[in-house]
Amino acid sequence: MVKNPTPRRIALLTSAWMLSAFSLTILAFWLLGLSDHQLLNYFLLALVVFGIGYYAMVYYLKRYIYRKIKLIYKTIHKEKLKPEDKLQAIDVNTNIIDEVEKEVAEWAENQRKELDKYKNWAEYRRNYVGDISHELKTPIFNIQGYIESLLDGGLENQNINRTFLQRAATNVDRLQTIVQDLGAISRLESGEVVLEMQVFDIKELVEEVYEDLEMRARDNKVELLFKDGASNGFKVRADRERIRQVLNNLVTNSIKYGNDQGATKLGFYDMDKNILVEVADNGIGIPKNHLNHVFDRFYRVDKSRSRERGGSGLGLSIVKHIVESHHQTINVRSTPKLGSTFGFTLEKAK
Repeated sequence: MVKNPTPRRIALLTSAWMLSAFSLTILAFWLLGLSDHQLLNYFLLALVVFGIGYYAMVYYLKRYIYRKIKLIYKTIHKEKLKPEDKLQAIDVNTNIIDEVEKEVAEWAENQRKELDKYKNWAEYRRNYVGDISHELKTPIFNIQGYIESLLDGGLENQNINRTFLQRAATNVDRLQTIVQDLGAISRLESGEVVLEMQVFDIKELVEEVYEDLEMRARDNKVELLFKDGASNGFKVRADRERIRQVLNNLVTNSIKYGNDQGATKLGFYDMDKNILVEVADNGIGIPKNHLNHVFDRFYRVDKSRSRERGGSGLGLSIVKHIVESHHQTINVRSTPKLGSTFGFTLEKAK
């Protein structure tokens, strides 16, 4: 027997067996003394039987295979096919059973991947909703407490009324920041934000960011510097204001989590077609088990300290979205008590 026969081979072998049996019959008739003319007629009849048998077998095998795989087609194909289309799809020169088994295996693998993706997204959505609820709950609870205290008599108390109003206003600002950042991420993910690409000097942009954050750095006793070799800037092609947002966020974080008498340093590295921009500090650093999550929404390495220093918990997530919208990459290296380095690439201007 032929291993893994195709429908055409099955038909050919079956017809050959039929022809052999008919030929043996003719041989027997010849031995019994039939005339040459009669033998010729029988031989021609045998060829006709062979041809008819062959094509009949091919046709009925195709019909048989179609009936057997019809339910499989209904299960694994999303598009509805006409019966004649399915029949035409059966190639009698191939091992259709192996082909169907392969197709079913691919379908099963795709279904598994889709299910895993759905589970991951479902888990992500649950965590995201929980994170939003948690982040909004704290400032809302604080505002509610301050207002209730004022209404219960604190408004007439000159020692606390202004303080409570200022604290409530601070929490309102925090709520506004969270809502604005959530809107920014939503627009970036949906593609609503259109990048205004232009050519500019990346060092000049860093100097502008340094100027904007100079007072904050001085208050935190952090020095803003350039790394050795970064005296000359590079021309890059990107959305200048979006990259300003990236730099402002990274430098602000380095100031917030830097050590007293520490420093934030910017460096530029030529990578042929791209420029690597690095923001490094010698601050508190990030534990290794947190590094894979620093760009997640609302993820905080030190939750209590992060909230005390402000921010929505969405800054690094926005940074990642902006960089990736430029079709570039961002990464982080960090060691506790030694500091952190965030690096992202930009297209070098031609």
